[in-house]
Amino acid sequence: MYRSSPTSKQTYDFKNVLSQIRHFDTLSEPIGEELAAIAQAIHYDEGQTIFVEGEPATALYFIEQGWVKSTRISSQGREQAMLCLGAGEVFGETAVVTHTSYPCTAVALESLDLWRVAADDLLGLIQQYSELGIAVIQLMGERVRYYVDLVDDLSLCSVEARLARTLFRNAQFIHGKWMVPRRTWSTFDEMAVRLGTVRDVLSRSLRSLENEGIIQVNRQEIVILEPENLAKHGQL
Repeated sequence: MYRSSPTSKQTYDFKNVLSQIRHFDTLSEPIGEELAAIAQAIHYDEGQTIFVEGEPATALYFIEQGWVKSTRISSQGREQAMLCLGAGEVFGETAVVTHTSYPCTAVALESLDLWRVAADDLLGLIQQYSELGIAVIQLMGERVRYYVDLVDDLSLCSVEARLARTLFRNAQFIHGKWMVPRRTWSTFDEMAVRLGTVRDVLSRSLRSLENEGIIQVNRQEIVILEPENLAKHGQL
């Protein structure tokens, strides 16, 4: 990990990142300037840990480039992915605002460029600008909704249904086809962690959907051949 002090170019870069983040993209110019002045550019290599579950929440992070995952690990060593986030997304907000510890461990899935805003600085700006506070509240509200859906998936759905729901949510229309692109770290093991299962069970679920002609699993992507049937498989 390395970090650098703000320069005029970095201030511009941070404000550009801010303009791509939902809820933060409409913040007024003075707020953007204030955040840019206190944001620190940080780089992590693949596999490096940003923070560990239980550590005091010292900062909010904005992703400029790359992917990060946050996980919880049981006392038996089982890992459950909570979030996988990419460019234009934010993490660490709930722990910062509630003055608690980070509830998950965050790890770089690939080369990762972040902007770090110290918790005390952020909270000071929230007291000064209600507009910023509203943006953070909206973000936290979306997180609550996401975790409600995650609880539904893990407690009420089979692995095959979880897989179908995840593929359907993450599908992109590319070159005339619906597909879920696979990044270099999108191994079956990582997919299993996201779905709260193990590799063998995930492989059987993928084969089942593929045998029904609903998906096609390729090295670079998973092509969705029958979106409507995939949606039906993902129903509660």
